[in-house]
Parts: sequence; structure tokens; C-alpha cells
Amino acid sequence: MGNKTILATCYAVNPYKGSEDGMGWNFVLQIARFNNVIAITRKNNQIHIDRFMKENPNEVYKNIKFLYFDLPYWMRFWKKGSFASLIYFNLWQKNIISFIKKQKITFDIVHNINFHNDWTPSFLHQLNKPFVWGPIGHHSKIPKQYLEKYSIKYSVKENFTWGIKKIFWNYSSALHATIKNADHILCMNQNVKNVLPLKDKNYSIMPSVATEDFFKNTNDNKEDFNAISVGRFIPLKGFDLTILSFVEFINSLPLEERAKCKLTLVGTGPEKNKYINLIQENKAENNIEIIEWMDRIALMNLYNKASVFLFPSHEGAGMVVAEALSFGLPVICLDNDGPGEFINSGCGFAIQKTNYTATISKLHEALNKLYSNEDVLKDMSEKARIHYENTFTWNSKGNQLNDIYNQLQL
Repeated sequence: MGNKTILATCYAVNPYKGSEDGMGWNFVLQIARFNNVIAITRKNNQIHIDRFMKENPNEVYKNIKFLYFDLPYWMRFWKKGSFASLIYFNLWQKNIISFIKKQKITFDIVHNINFHNDWTPSFLHQLNKPFVWGPIGHHSKIPKQYLEKYSIKYSVKENFTWGIKKIFWNYSSALHATIKNADHILCMNQNVKNVLPLKDKNYSIMPSVATEDFFKNTNDNKEDFNAISVGRFIPLKGFDLTILSFVEFINSLPLEERAKCKLTLVGTGPEKNKYINLIQENKAENNIEIIEWMDRIALMNLYNKASVFLFPSHEGAGMVVAEALSFGLPVICLDNDGPGEFINSGCGFAIQKTNYTATISKLHEALNKLYSNEDVLKDMSEKARIHYENTFTWNSKGNQLNDIYNQLQL
């Protein structure tokens, strides 16, 4: 058994899913490698957790106890859309304190794990135990030149969301109390410390993204040049930049070489038709395909056959970057709080944000460097795999977490 008991609140936990749900599950497992964990999550996650634990026995489960908490049904049924979900999430966080007290459980450290960011408060410090907060995310504002190609509604929504964040940062006493009372803050990226007053706080950088190791070493001697990108078809993910930079890249090649270059986009979303039209307008149907959905094994096979991961997303996270690196794929992205911080110059290209046309050209240049020089591609591929092993395995997160717990004064 572990030597401490960690009370972890994880709003989202589902071992069958990726993103926040998968992150919640994997953090619980990692805590349990070294310590006991009492994990509190929502009731709708129980069926998936029970099924997975039954189908996938693991010695570490003996260190885990799950508790399930939800607000009354009448407070749940209206939870539609992102804004209402956020209100519900905050109420869940607030009401969990009395739920924990009623359980009469004993624990050493409290850790508010997932589904939050640098402007939503936690209330776990009210339990008067050493309190770890995070990893908390930060999404910078999407630069306006990248939103101009989309409907005005996205710019309106972005400005509205940013206004709400500023109100929380400046005026939320609950948020200020969270920061003040946190014994250690885990920041998903460097920009968290620029928006929160962390000068006198114990904090560390821990991207919450990681992935299991599906690696198959079949990446050598590829004759074709395959780029892939994965995500929802929304402006945040920058698929217009992906498509147009690949179009510029293939148009720069001799005709006989174009046939062996392909871009596969895996995803769907509200901007799907826009992207289909963009491909057709540029007569790139032979070189760019969209696959709406594929199961996880098929996606892993696609990563395995790819040469490069092209991902000019504007987000502050990106689980798919960790997946791509695990397959030894060099990553081409924007120099930002998310993917731009997840890579280094040895395993990818982080393109400076500039005007729209110049950004596309810089992305194209990066593609060309990898296409035209096999040695560069091979070297970056090897370094991508090493970077994954050092930074983006779940075990590396667990080791870092355990070090932090051991440093806390109990």
C-alpha cells in the first residue's frame, strides 16, 4: 500500500476516452503507483470505471477507492452547452466540500485534478490539508488574423469568453483564495504564471497531456510523405492553416512528385464543409482526404504510417501532440502556449505567429525541410520519440506528482 492517502477530485474520469476523461483516469492510476488515493468523480463515470477495472485487472487498483458525487437531478438536467456546464462544474466543486466531510474519511493531501483552468476556483483548501491544484490550463486568446477567415460569431464568442476570464482574474475572491491557499500549483504551460500572481508560490510546469505507448518501429524507409492532423473542425484547431500550407507545399513540387504526398485530416465538426470547399477550391482532392471518424487502433495505425504531424492549433493543450511524438513524428505547429511549448527544436518546428499569409508560407517551408532531406526527417523522428519518452509518458507524470507530494509539509 502507498505511504500517504491523497484525496483527489476529478470531475471527468473515463478510461475509455481521451482528453480530460482519460487524463483524470491516468492521474488516479499514477497517484496509486506510490500512494493510496480516494478519487471523487461524477456518478455517470461509475459504469465505465467499473467495467474497465473488471476487464483490465491491475495490481494498482488495491490502492484506489472511488467515491461518486453529483448535485441533485434538477440542477443537472439543464446542464446544456459550455456556459451552463461551467456553472454546474463550479457548483459541483463548491458542494463537494460538505460531501467529503460527511464521508468521515481520513487523508493527508487534497488534490484538485482536472477539468479546470486558471480562472475557475477550487474550494478544497477549506478542508485544511496540504492542497495541490492542477495541472491548470491556460488558453491564450486566438490572434485576430486567424479568426478573420471565419464567421464573426467566433470572434464575438472569443471576446466574450476573454472578458469573463478577466473578471475572474481581477475580481473573484474564490479564485484569489484558491491561489493563496494552494501549497503547490501545477501549470499546464508557462503562461499561467503570467496571468496569476504566482511569484511567491510553489509551482511547476506539467502539461497534462500524455499518452500510452503504442509505438511500432516501422517508420524507416517510407517512400511516401504522409502528413496527418487530428482534432475537431473548429477555428481553435487551425485546420484552414493546415490545408492551405499543404496546398502551397504540393504546388511547389514537380508534378511527378506530388502523387506521393498526402495529408489526412481525422475529425469532424461545424467547419467541415468550409474545409471540404477549401480543398476543392485548391483542386487538392487527390492529395488531401478527410476521415470523419476511426477507432483508436485504426488511428494508431495511421500515426504509424505517417511522416509528420501538421498541427497549427491555437489551443493551450493538445493530447494529439503527445500521441504523434510517441510514434516518432516530427511536429509542425505554432509557437504558442500549447503545442509550441510541448516540442523543442530537435523534434519539430514551432512557427512564429505573424500575418495569415506568412504563417502559411512558414508552415510550408517546414514541410519542405522534412520532405527534401531524409536525414533531417530521420533525426527529428528519433528525437521526437526520445522527447516523448522523457516528457509525455504517464509514468513520467506520476514520478513528478510523487516528488511534489513528498515535498509537502504534512
